[in-house]
Amino acid sequence: MGASGGVTRSTLRQQITDALRDEVLAGRMQPRVAFTVKQIAEQYGVSATPVREALFDLSAQGLLESDQHRGFRVREFTVADYRSMVQARALVIDGVYRGIFDGTGSAPAVLAAHRPALVSVRRRAEEAARAARSGDLDILIGYDLRFWRELGAVIGNTYITDFLQRLRMQAWVFAVPYLRGDADVCDWLWSGHQELVEAIAAADGPAVRAVLDAYYAHGLSWADRLAADDPPHPGHG
Repeated sequence: MGASGGVTRSTLRQQITDALRDEVLAGRMQPRVAFTVKQIAEQYGVSATPVREALFDLSAQGLLESDQHRGFRVREFTVADYRSMVQARALVIDGVYRGIFDGTGSAPAVLAAHRPALVSVRRRAEEAARAARSGDLDILIGYDLRFWRELGAVIGNTYITDFLQRLRMQAWVFAVPYLRGDADVCDWLWSGHQELVEAIAAADGPAVRAVLDAYYAHGLSWADRLAADDPPHPGHG
């Protein structure tokens, strides 16, 4: 009974973590609005323990902040934070793919070992690119995160993959409130997923770097646009 109860609690904890993460990423839980363990437990009809554990998990991922007296709230990122996220991703991914594609001769062997994974990544890329072109944020966020996580399997380093996934989730938390109210949202959603996976599958190092450079430039250009607002207002582009 004890082991079974432990599994059940752990599963419930993960289910609540996943559900709350989806709410945060979708922008349905707003920064500056505090909530308590009790409120979330009542909302989901569960006990406080798995909710508290889930909230601490999301805090550890950098998506929530805790206040001893007021409870929890969605972490609020600045444009400078977002720009730093883009730059950090660029530095890490550039180092990883430079090691795979530049002069080591390892790219064919690495890619051959991950051909089955690339089939799945292609499907994620198609769905993510389609959602980006149509401006469907709810679909895009999930497929974009899955795309990058599965593509990270090619790296073979879970520490790097986990670090990059954390940055992408934080970037989406920052971006969604702005993008939801932007009439030009399609112009600011990157849709190069398919180009990237095809360049990687072809072991074309220069093409991979070109797509990634465009990806980072796209993100930094959007950050520059937001920084030009005085002040920027989430939900109003």
